[in-house]
Amino acid sequence: MEQTAESKSLQVLEEIKQLLDTGLGYESDQLKLLELQTEFEKRRTDATSNLLHYSSATAKYTEDQTAMARERTSLTRVQTKFSSRSTELANIRTDLSRDRSAMAEQRTELALNRTELARHRTRLSTTRTDLARLRNGLAERRNALSEHRTDLAKLRNFMSADRTTRALTRTRLSLQRTELARERTFFAMIRTGLAFLAVGLTLFRYFGVSPWSIFDGLLVGLSIVLVVYGGRGYRRAHQTEVRIADSLEADPGLSGVV
Repeated sequence: MEQTAESKSLQVLEEIKQLLDTGLGYESDQLKLLELQTEFEKRRTDATSNLLHYSSATAKYTEDQTAMARERTSLTRVQTKFSSRSTELANIRTDLSRDRSAMAEQRTELALNRTELARHRTRLSTTRTDLARLRNGLAERRNALSEHRTDLAKLRNFMSADRTTRALTRTRLSLQRTELARERTFFAMIRTGLAFLAVGLTLFRYFGVSPWSIFDGLLVGLSIVLVVYGGRGYRRAHQTEVRIADSLEADPGLSGVV
């Protein structure tokens, strides 16, 4: 019975030992689990911090995306304006294309008109050639007439020079005639003075000294004045007439007359 008690106690001890070993195993497992839990906590903390970092980055990206969305909206508005402007430009280009088509039609018409004008110009060139030939003939005739006119001009110049010379001669002759008329005038004055002197002397001799002697003296004085003034004038006129006669002797205008 003691052996049975001992065997039982041994069994109990073994069971206790097994339980203790099992408890130690559980404790070691629990420690491992705690370590794993601690490591998981660390990982969760890291993940949380990373998540916070990612959340902040996501918020920043969201803000950037919002700003980019605003910029894109403004760009969309600008693009819309550009699109409307492009539409207007397209309409303007369409109008310009229509104008260009109309101008092309006008250019075609002008080309046709130019062709017709070229043909007309060709006909005019032929006519101009004929006119040029006619003009050459007229030019030759004009040259001949010009030569004839030159000859006539030379003759006219010669006649003009001769006419000028004769005009100068006529002027000198008229001056000579004037001086001769002046000589006759002064000579008539001398003749009148001598006549008055003769009348005065005759009256003084006929009546003697009387009241008529004053009139006789006046006639004698007037005659002396007339004779002296007429003699001086006749002398001057005669000298001028002699100078004119000397110049007329060498005057070429009298070559065909004297």
